[in-house]
Amino acid sequence: MAWLTRCQRDRPLGVLRPNPWIGGSAMPGNIDVVVVGGGYAGVISANRLTQRGDVAVTLINPRRTFVERIRLHQVVGGSDDAVVDYREVLAEGVRLVVDTVTRIDAAERCVTLADGGTVGYDYLIYAVGSASAAPGVPGAAEFAHPIASLEEAQRLRLVLDGLPGMASVTVVGAGPTGIEAAAELAEAGRTVTLVCGGPLGPYLHPRARRSVARRLAKLGVTVVDGPDTKVTTVTRDAVQLVDGRELPSTVTVWTAGFGVPDLAARSGLRTDALGRLLTDETLTSVDDMRIVAAGDSAAPSDLPFRMSCQAATRIGAHAADTVLARIRGEQPVPINLGFFGQCMSLGRRAGIFQFAARDDTANGLYIGGGPGAKLKEFVCKHTVQHLTNEARKPGSLTWVKDDKRQELLRAKRDEAPIRR
Repeated sequence: MAWLTRCQRDRPLGVLRPNPWIGGSAMPGNIDVVVVGGGYAGVISANRLTQRGDVAVTLINPRRTFVERIRLHQVVGGSDDAVVDYREVLAEGVRLVVDTVTRIDAAERCVTLADGGTVGYDYLIYAVGSASAAPGVPGAAEFAHPIASLEEAQRLRLVLDGLPGMASVTVVGAGPTGIEAAAELAEAGRTVTLVCGGPLGPYLHPRARRSVARRLAKLGVTVVDGPDTKVTTVTRDAVQLVDGRELPSTVTVWTAGFGVPDLAARSGLRTDALGRLLTDETLTSVDDMRIVAAGDSAAPSDLPFRMSCQAATRIGAHAADTVLARIRGEQPVPINLGFFGQCMSLGRRAGIFQFAARDDTANGLYIGGGPGAKLKEFVCKHTVQHLTNEARKPGSLTWVKDDKRQELLRAKRDEAPIRR
């Protein structure tokens, strides 16, 4: 039981039950860091923390395999399983506990697990990621299929496998997930309608948007876009739009919007309106300096970065750097993160890479077609390689900077109402 952390040592052993874990042999450490969530941000954080030999890192995740979320549309289309063995991406010194955290007790520095056990910490990195948002549209929860998680994508795949190829599929939402899912299914021979609820690919520059539209048309996808295309009702066999149109739909796929798990709010920690943990610019919780957020579940200065694996890995690395700075007795530095664009696959044979300024503003440059597909696949593989590289050489991940964030923060402060 050498791997028990502070909270567990302070409690009767009878409350504990074994949890499956992998990683190196349990090494006694003077400082216990728990990472909650084993996605891109959580894994990079855990690996980066192993720079110090006196830090014992425990990663808690509900699955025993790493999920490549940026490949979930391929799970739906049947071209990839989107899972990687944690032994390929986790540093040897990181212990993986396969369980779900149900509560964070900041006062006791302890997390409670779904199996009834507890794990204590000196520092905690909150990296629970994002999930499907509650649709808020009548019938969507009952009749539409979200694909924000591995299990959701797998369930949809089983549903599609049981239907004839000519069955109508309606994809709601025209962000990257919706576009990729629509293209993947159309390329596999499905009859697909993409309901945008606004513009096609809102992030894209108009030039890149036109390129995506041409590719979707070539695949046979019917794109329904514009201001009057918001979905108002989903039924078992149709989708109704705000302009009164009703589109037949044997299967409805819901990709409109993402939410985050409510663990922080349930634990009494302050969050933004979406449920992301509120932090300062060092990613430290505004409620507790021993809790640091990473990835999609972080809201630094209530001005979160765009949800993406590109941001998650860098935010995860910075979260680890914040913890390591505090362990050294130093003041952590504010995050400075720049972007380089957004990529999407458009089936297996085409894709698009939209270039952007470092402040994440899309510009007129893009790479499409076959080269775009190759670049998208390179990004998918290289993102996992980032995790592996950080496991082998912790502290090696670097990223581009963006000095305009300080301007945004100043503007946000100027717009804030004066409290009297």
